[in-house]
Amino acid sequence: MKALALFSLFAAVAAGAPASKAEGEVTAAMEAFKKAYMSADKAALEKLTAADLSYTHSNGKVETKAEFIAAATSGRTKVEAMDISDATIRVHGNTALYQAKIMIKNNAGGTVTPVTLNILHVWIKGPGGWQLAARQAVRLTPAS
Repeated sequence: MKALALFSLFAAVAAGAPASKAEGEVTAAMEAFKKAYMSADKAALEKLTAADLSYTHSNGKVETKAEFIAAATSGRTKVEAMDISDATIRVHGNTALYQAKIMIKNNAGGTVTPVTLNILHVWIKGPGGWQLAARQAVRLTPAS
């Protein structure tokens, strides 16, 4: 029986499935964040972000929770696509580090701009579930 359980764990890891319940929860929180961000869902973004959020853009601009949500829901820029790849999650108790490569297509006034970033999201688990507490982004060159 132990061999079957061990085999199942290895099969799940090999298939790209989260290795722990916490990793699965963080993956789900990231997917919910992506959906809320792309649809400019203010209520969902409020729920998914910590009160003391520090959201750093690849140009160095740092936003508070209120500033980030106001910008994300203003309608000035629409996110047409957000493709996440090479994601890794490291869980340390109630804190998770989510690193990934993200390709975003922003549409600002009819001009679509693709941007490829390396991001680090810091997720904190509290009574309401996982919330984004911090984000750092680095813009990659087109060849990356």
